[in-house]
Amino acid sequence: MRVLLTTWGSRGDVEPLAGLAVALRALGVRARVCAPPDEEFVTLLARAGVPLVPLGPTVRSVVAGDTPPTARDAFRLAPELVAARFGTLAAAADGCQALLATGLLPAGARDVAEQLGIPYVFACFHTVGLPSRHVAPGARPGTPSPRDETDNRVLWEQDAQRVNALYGEALNRHRAAIGLPPVGNVRDHVLTDRPWLAADATLWPAQGMTDLGVVRTGAWFLPDERPLPEGLEAFLGAGAPPVYVGFGSMAAHAPAGIARAAVEAVRAQGHRVLLARGWADPSPVDDVDDCFVIGEVNQQALFRRVAAVVHHGGAGTTTAAARAGAPQVVVPRIVDQPYWGTRVAELGIGSVHHGPEPTRDSLSAALRTALDPAVRRRARAVAGAVRTDGAAVAARLLLDTAVRATPSASR
Repeated sequence: MRVLLTTWGSRGDVEPLAGLAVALRALGVRARVCAPPDEEFVTLLARAGVPLVPLGPTVRSVVAGDTPPTARDAFRLAPELVAARFGTLAAAADGCQALLATGLLPAGARDVAEQLGIPYVFACFHTVGLPSRHVAPGARPGTPSPRDETDNRVLWEQDAQRVNALYGEALNRHRAAIGLPPVGNVRDHVLTDRPWLAADATLWPAQGMTDLGVVRTGAWFLPDERPLPEGLEAFLGAGAPPVYVGFGSMAAHAPAGIARAAVEAVRAQGHRVLLARGWADPSPVDDVDDCFVIGEVNQQALFRRVAAVVHHGGAGTTTAAARAGAPQVVVPRIVDQPYWGTRVAELGIGSVHHGPEPTRDSLSAALRTALDPAVRRRARAVAGAVRTDGAAVAARLLLDTAVRATPSASR
């Protein structure tokens, strides 16, 4: 049995697929991953022993330029990714019994599965972007909705129009080329009526957040047994647990001076600092030896040994910190990050930084809350409720989906 997993997005979109592929392998299912060819993703998937088929441009080339991507960039990228999926996925899925897609709206993936006659599954790591009568859609490139429009049903219809403007022409042109009829609502076509939600139920409760019948699997973790680097071990052993500060791919366009503000805020609370490079590749703000800069490391091991985690609020980092029982300070920027921050605060396992421009004082205040002993006790309690079998659950579901769709004579 073989399956194809595909995504285009940041590490938070790629690493869960590596975890799912490893869980599938444990069931005797061979999985390959179509993902952007960023060097860190190539390394990540190689470490997991999962074949990578390059898909589209690197994410870093799109999001980590001198300026943040614009709406014009989005309208260039959308048809490029549609074309890449029709070309790359069709070849990569040959001989596969199922195709699962996630990440930036994977227009083209369902259509390749349809062409090949195999099941298609859309998976997501949060419910932002899934239609809901109770929650308004987030921002998307294209014509904005009128400011005075408050009816969520109307707002979601306008969101679907924006998706059509981004992907519709390219998708239907490629569908016509392989003999498939046009799609009228690209968003709903991609999402399906039963998307899989790969998020922990404690951290992201889905009730009331979408009208779709989501299939909850739990978060997908990639097991990581790597030891921490020698220098990092020495730093950890030289004093009290430090505070981790890292903003992942968001660091490329984080507010100016955020690294210095964060380091000064941590120092103001009497702690040492672990500063993660992310995609900004920051240098120490000074030569004081209470700040240690790290690259890509085993977060599962590291987060159990820090006083708190200050981060951007991505699904992967939020869940990893919660699983480790580490108090958190979420500094959200886009999409799902504000809700992860809100949820961290609601659960009492940390705090969320409000406002677009973090300063030494504002970050220090948020960190003071997270470092309260009661918050650490609560974080440790919640850690016990975070399920770690999400990838195994999803692997069994995907195997069952593929088997049900496979004629008995060819099994």
